[in-house]
Amino acid sequence: MTTQALGSTAVSDTLTLLGRSLRHITRSVDTVITTTVMPIAFMLLFVYVFGGAIDTGAQRYVDYLLPGILLITIASGVAYTAFRLYQDMQGGIVERLVSMPISRTSVLWAHVFTSMVANAVSVLIVLIVAAVMGFRTSAGPGAWLAVVGILCLFTLAMTWLAVIPGLTASSPDGATAFSYPLILLPFVSSAFVPTAGMPGPVRAFAENQPVTAIVDAIRNLFAEQPVGGGIWIALGWCFALLVAAYAVAMLVYRRKLR
Repeated sequence: MTTQALGSTAVSDTLTLLGRSLRHITRSVDTVITTTVMPIAFMLLFVYVFGGAIDTGAQRYVDYLLPGILLITIASGVAYTAFRLYQDMQGGIVERLVSMPISRTSVLWAHVFTSMVANAVSVLIVLIVAAVMGFRTSAGPGAWLAVVGILCLFTLAMTWLAVIPGLTASSPDGATAFSYPLILLPFVSSAFVPTAGMPGPVRAFAENQPVTAIVDAIRNLFAEQPVGGGIWIALGWCFALLVAAYAVAMLVYRRKLR
């Protein structure tokens, strides 16, 4: 079979399995709702309870906070990718699928693209709630396109990271537990408060971890502020995480299929 034919088969197989995964999502809308509840609760808590005590200069706190909330939304959402993949592994679905004449990688890519769609819906819901709470942006089409690009790359990286516990976990709780550090990491970054007021060691960590770079880039894009080299640092973190997660996930997947 030619390379072109193999590529065509992989695409068609992925689309077929993607349809299966998306049907599961539409039958359990509570998954998307659950994914958005916690980030929205954080946003309400910090804006209306703690926001008045946090100095963000002339910027409204909801505008300052939103980029970090979007990352938490994605981190919460990809946990369900790990859970769904775990269920397919434990139920023997993956074994049955790969025993058929289909592209083996299509099984994982279907879960990954399902995550992209589900997280896009969750992020949109959070954006709507933020707008109701007073979020405003002067960002033009180019800035919005850049924000969407960063969020998509971050979602893709986190989803491939979620694939690893989805393949290796021995329990449902084990499959989703990896997301807890991802959800907590924004709290030690510039997502909720400026890093300038943090103690020395904490500040050093906060200013040199991926969440701060990504949050600052999105925040500046929303505010139509110069992003400088910050956007390349953010993209570099996302790309590095994606490459590492994809490599490990595929290695684990091949070993599981032996």
